[in-house]
Amino acid sequence: MAFSALSTMAAEKENPLAPKKPHFKARAKRVIFLSMRGAPSHLDTFDYKPQLKKDSGKATTKKGGLAKLLGSPWDFKQHGQSGLRISELFPEVAKHADDLCILNSMHTDIPNHPQATVQMHTGNFQFVRPSLGAWTLYGLGTENANLPGFITLSPPSTVGGAQNYGSSFLPAIYQGTPVGSPERRARFAASQQTAISNIKNSKLDKSLQRVQLDYIKSLNMEKLYRDQHHPEVEGIIESFELAFRMQDEVPRVLDLASEPESIRKLYGLDTQATAQFGKQCLTARRMAEAGVRFIEITHGSWDQHRNLKQALTNNCNATDGPIAALLTDLKQRDMLKDTLVIWGGEFGRTPHAQNGDGRDHNNKGYSMWMAGGGVKGGMNYGMTDDYGYQAIDDRMHTHDWHATILHLLGLDHERLTYNYAGRDFRLTNVSGKVAKSIIA
Repeated sequence: MAFSALSTMAAEKENPLAPKKPHFKARAKRVIFLSMRGAPSHLDTFDYKPQLKKDSGKATTKKGGLAKLLGSPWDFKQHGQSGLRISELFPEVAKHADDLCILNSMHTDIPNHPQATVQMHTGNFQFVRPSLGAWTLYGLGTENANLPGFITLSPPSTVGGAQNYGSSFLPAIYQGTPVGSPERRARFAASQQTAISNIKNSKLDKSLQRVQLDYIKSLNMEKLYRDQHHPEVEGIIESFELAFRMQDEVPRVLDLASEPESIRKLYGLDTQATAQFGKQCLTARRMAEAGVRFIEITHGSWDQHRNLKQALTNNCNATDGPIAALLTDLKQRDMLKDTLVIWGGEFGRTPHAQNGDGRDHNNKGYSMWMAGGGVKGGMNYGMTDDYGYQAIDDRMHTHDWHATILHLLGLDHERLTYNYAGRDFRLTNVSGKVAKSIIA
């Protein structure tokens, strides 16, 4: 079969990354997920528990014996017109209290980091499933054909690894593109630009690359024509074409040198404590502005079994200013209204002390928050008991959280399915309830 005919056949195939109509009117066009790896303590950040503080030091029963309750060492003050109570650990984020919808009734299935992290990203800790970002890209496509629709910044190589941004049985073109790595974070913090590996070809100029790519494409198309249906080959063809287009667009989007001094100061790029996460947040804003559909930023670790006071203070000092800057920047650009910003980790922490100055894992109740993207600001959704141990009101499981995110993007989680191995699969498996009361 002639290459021209093969090219025609390829052109007639729908571009899988082309923008798609949502199921209904969307509140959000894009997502920025601030993933706090290691499970932040909700009791010390966004879940105010005066009874726990009052009873701090008292013995309580837990599995395996007795433990002492540990009230938060930090004060919670009311902020904004809404009067949301937020820990003094987040003074800058607290200035955006009226934009925050704090989900104080989260719960998930397993109190182990690997399983809970994978479930947070894919909805299932038992089997390999497509990630939330992959489902989003599959459902909506992307607004910029020269950039990946789903990008993850410095994702961890452990605790789920690539599964957290993978596409599983969805076509490979929907998987996330990792930019940077934990090993390169220090280098990123000291530079004006992060990088995607092999984004430039040092041996061939662009015209010769095009010739080479066309030849490889012709071989792949011949195989596709013989097999008629071969998703893996289709994915390779699409990914090669995307990579070719990315050469011009990616360096521009990732280059922060063009940002004015006021923006550098806002994100804390010249301050050691905030430079690393600040550059990630600024890069996320630039990607969102360029049309990337789903962006994830990872910060960790928040796994404070001991040394809670110092370690949690350090984590919050590194992230508070940059997160607030991101919210401010998006709002100034009139983008927060259709950008869903999400903050949180895979589970929470226990109300009792561990090692004197730490908290253990707790999957029965914890906090996350959302801002922008059509959610009501200045509100708490749900609650845990007086000690913050278990969600008791408007409980939100991971499946409910996923269903709500998709709903804000204009996608019905029950209709967003993919047929694989004779069954229609979806992100929320066979459950999931949209928290409609948080939608503006």
